[in-house]
Amino acid sequence: MFLELRDIGKSFGDKPVLRGVSLALAAGEIVVLLGPSGCGKTTLLRIIAGLETPDHGRVHLLSQDITDMPIHRRDFGFVFQDYALFPHKNVAQNVAFGLRMQNLPKAAIQERVAQVLALVGLAGFGERPIHELSGGEQQRVALARSLAPAPRLLLLDEPLGALDRALREQLMLELRRILKSAGEMMGQPEGITAVYVTHDQAEAFAIADRVAVMNAGRLEQVGTPQELYGRPATPFVARFLGMENIVVGTAVTPDRVQTAMGILTVDGVTPGETVTLLLRPEAARLLVDGDTAVNPITATLQEVSFRGRYQIITVTVADVVLKFEVDTAVTLPPPGSSIQFALDAGTIFPLEGS
Repeated sequence: MFLELRDIGKSFGDKPVLRGVSLALAAGEIVVLLGPSGCGKTTLLRIIAGLETPDHGRVHLLSQDITDMPIHRRDFGFVFQDYALFPHKNVAQNVAFGLRMQNLPKAAIQERVAQVLALVGLAGFGERPIHELSGGEQQRVALARSLAPAPRLLLLDEPLGALDRALREQLMLELRRILKSAGEMMGQPEGITAVYVTHDQAEAFAIADRVAVMNAGRLEQVGTPQELYGRPATPFVARFLGMENIVVGTAVTPDRVQTAMGILTVDGVTPGETVTLLLRPEAARLLVDGDTAVNPITATLQEVSFRGRYQIITVTVADVVLKFEVDTAVTLPPPGSSIQFALDAGTIFPLEGS
């Protein structure tokens, strides 16, 4: 493995911030640390960077223990939310800063600056003063400056957090392309290895090869964006990804669970156990009179929220509040009406914990 975090623990005073975090990255992999404020993701990034020392656990890079290695010897690149650009230097001078620290020849510096500016979509911007750039352009300069010295590892802490939503949407797609394209230019054919911190699910999914979801100093789940969205492991991960339909019941057979809503058919449960079920937002299919289906439910429609390609319905069933996504073309009765729908057994599955 390229980078390994082994049982990392950290407290500030009597407050535990990281609790036995272990994570490994392959060369060229982009791993995003995703979680709410205060979950420990930035502290973990700072420990990787060498800005903080863990209370216990070790950090290994290419099988070498770097836990106590000074920051300047780690050869890592950093991109922060506030850009940290030099206001008195122009774009090219900002990007060249790390290269000058390496004492490279002037011609080599100019060539690399031109390469990385083209990579981040700022070809021809070299002479521009920093204050004339938009927020998105400044963030691209910060990224170019971090990539220019060909760091062994790139660390990004909420790099798009200061941008408006539309610009974040644009740059999150560009960021992945840039990171994946930069490796060959930097002499790293496997690609740039990066650890990226964000609280934004869409950002994480757009950029990551794998996402590590953090909660209260622990890793809740690690997987590809597709794996996390398709099969969140715990109630916390499901809720953090916007899946609110979590129901507790008792397994009565290997494929049937008794809940407050009635018996639901679901695979992979152990009879007699208390089970926490996730009902995915796309689970519901509305029924018309006479239809038969697995997991039929009669509910009261409380609210309809139009979202363009789909609409979100909020329903209550025996005091359980559920939200589902249905196609915009589906005609719904007015709020307060009774509706019938079926829950697809393939979109209901048990979660770990409670």
